[in-house]
Amino acid sequence: MASWTPPTTAGRPVAILGAGVLGRRMALMCIVGGHDVHIRDPSSDQLSAALSYITSTSPSLAQPGVATGTARAFSSIEEAVTNAWLVIEAIPEILSLKISTFADLAALASQDCILASNSSSYKSSAMLDAVPASVRPRILNMHFFMPPAIRVVELMTCGVTHPAIFPFLYEELTKLKMSPVVVRRESTGFLFNRIWAAIKRECLTVIADGVGTPEDIDGTWMQMFGGAAGPCKLMDQVGLDTVAHIEEHYIDERGFNPSARDFVVKEYVDKGKLGNKSQSGGLYPPQTEESPSAPAQALYILELGLTNLSAPMSSGRVLKGSADGKTPLSALSSS
Repeated sequence: MASWTPPTTAGRPVAILGAGVLGRRMALMCIVGGHDVHIRDPSSDQLSAALSYITSTSPSLAQPGVATGTARAFSSIEEAVTNAWLVIEAIPEILSLKISTFADLAALASQDCILASNSSSYKSSAMLDAVPASVRPRILNMHFFMPPAIRVVELMTCGVTHPAIFPFLYEELTKLKMSPVVVRRESTGFLFNRIWAAIKRECLTVIADGVGTPEDIDGTWMQMFGGAAGPCKLMDQVGLDTVAHIEEHYIDERGFNPSARDFVVKEYVDKGKLGNKSQSGGLYPPQTEESPSAPAQALYILELGLTNLSAPMSSGRVLKGSADGKTPLSALSSS
């Protein structure tokens, strides 16, 4: 394999393709780490929301001694990737779209630019159909989870990624206060999601077999491992249709038994029970909004001011609070 020279990063932006929930968070971490970022999205609404999120969130994450970078929005891929040293695509999980995007990047990005996919379900090797062989050693998976709360980043080869890229990116990501993990070989699901998929699959099988309920599973999980939610709650948050789609990819790729996928599709997805985003609920019943409690009864107190002996006739005031004591007394007026 030919030698590889790291790109210069000074004065060059990071380009993020996709201004959605994850794309804007990736951009945020780069900016507070001192990099200028170009965010590209065809939706002006998404771009506006991304810039607003970054502007409101970045001050709380500023690093001592690091000058915060700037964010610029683009609708054009060509303009967004100009002079970038790193491009990360965070576009929808549609393989044909990713293939065409990497074909564009191969033609438009600088010849030393690292090209990465944030896909959580596709290997980057599946996106290279229209990419020249000479460009492929600069391509890899760079899978973020949900920064700034979760800062793990999985780095995985496309099969021919130059080995020297991994220590280079490991160091750069560490500077951004991320926690990079190098996946040792190509793997559908990378490292964590491969383990997580097995957990989801077995949880669904436990429910399908009548061994336990979602409440049983989550309650036991949280007793054992802690955390604010168990696997079933998390599947409802992600969406059971998405869970089924991901499981289908594993079935196609690795030949797993489809029974868990078939169960969640038949008993939940086909019935419109998709999880938190559905009025029909999911593994758990639909979330109901708690009716607002009746306001506490107001309490008014007339303080006559008789303790002020120098001016007893002009020292009175009216105080207002709540009868339950949760709203402290405050003066409404004085006379």
